[in-house]
Amino acid sequence: MLEIAWHKRSKVPPQTNAVKQLIVALALVSASSLGAQPAQERVWAERFQTTLEQIARDADGVLGIHAIDLVSGRTFAVRDTLVFPQGSAIKIAILLELYRRAETGDLKLMDRLPVRASDRTGGSSMLVDFTDGGSELALRDIAMFMIRISDNTATNILIDRLGMDRVNLTMRELGFPEIKLQRKMIRPQESMKGNENIATPRAAARLMARIYKCDIPISKTACEDMRALLAIPKPGSLPDPLPSNLRIEWKPGGITGVETFWGVVAVPGRPYAIAAMLNYGGDSTARDLRKVSTAAYQYFSRLSGVTPYGTRVPPS
Repeated sequence: MLEIAWHKRSKVPPQTNAVKQLIVALALVSASSLGAQPAQERVWAERFQTTLEQIARDADGVLGIHAIDLVSGRTFAVRDTLVFPQGSAIKIAILLELYRRAETGDLKLMDRLPVRASDRTGGSSMLVDFTDGGSELALRDIAMFMIRISDNTATNILIDRLGMDRVNLTMRELGFPEIKLQRKMIRPQESMKGNENIATPRAAARLMARIYKCDIPISKTACEDMRALLAIPKPGSLPDPLPSNLRIEWKPGGITGVETFWGVVAVPGRPYAIAAMLNYGGDSTARDLRKVSTAAYQYFSRLSGVTPYGTRVPPS
């Protein structure tokens, strides 16, 4: 009689109700199990942060680091608001300004400029051996030399064409006033006066994250072309410890006593942006930055393809 009354009142078979109760119970168990996993992931993240802090303490100089998980948005930082001289890493800001100006129609990437003897600059350069006025190169090709082999002559040609003030204005408009182009490449007298091209690890990493996401004032097509230049393989402290098949969009910098890199490492399913900068360095500056790169890859690669329980599923 009770069962018949129940049917009339609810119009739902009792076995259906039992199934629902079972589903709710399983959901609660599952939720409680999964709830433990973020705590475990936090432990893994805290270990990475501790590792970065230890690397910075042991570094032969003053080391600043900022890393961004481009999936979760989580950040890791050590002295990331300190200002460091940049060496050639500042060339990323110049590259971005070139593409931005092409987007506005102020210039075209295929516009050609002559390579003259007056442009010749010391340090890394292939253009320094070009015949005076004997060749003209497209602006994009000049940028390719600047990024691929860190050609200082190419860089100074672009600085003359774009203007330092315009580069810095764009950085400010993007929210990165800490990134400042203040002199041409290889100007020892300027360096002696303390007039350096500067940035903070946080600003550099955040800029790289925006470039990677094409969250910059240029079209997606132009952004992808610019990123392709940054992804041209080149040796250095960021890629050297990592698997050779990884896509890495980056630029290093170095001056005596200084080592820097800005980059994005495209770990499948877990890309990350990272900037590391060291000054007051001795003979092991590159080694210290390689340690940063190794630690970051070990952390993010473990999160690639990870399940809620911390196991990893190899990519198919």
